[in-house]
Amino acid sequence: MQPQQMQQMKSDKDWKVTFVLAILVGVLGIDRFYTGSTRLGVLKLVTLGGLGLWWLIDLILLLAGIYKDENGIPICPY
Repeated sequence: MQPQQMQQMKSDKDWKVTFVLAILVGVLGIDRFYTGSTRLGVLKLVTLGGLGLWWLIDLILLLAGIYKDENGIPICPY
């Protein structure tokens, strides 16, 4: 798949839902489970969000529009 086609694709996951989950229960990895990243969700759950660091990075990725779902498609706010 060409880069232009990847940019035009939009994830079926809702950005607002992902953002709210990341804020409220992101330390437990629920946002990663929602987006289909089960392995990352389990790792985040076991480490309690990387002791908060991973949780913060995920929030920054979401706000920047580069947080991706299980298919590698960005979950964008637009």
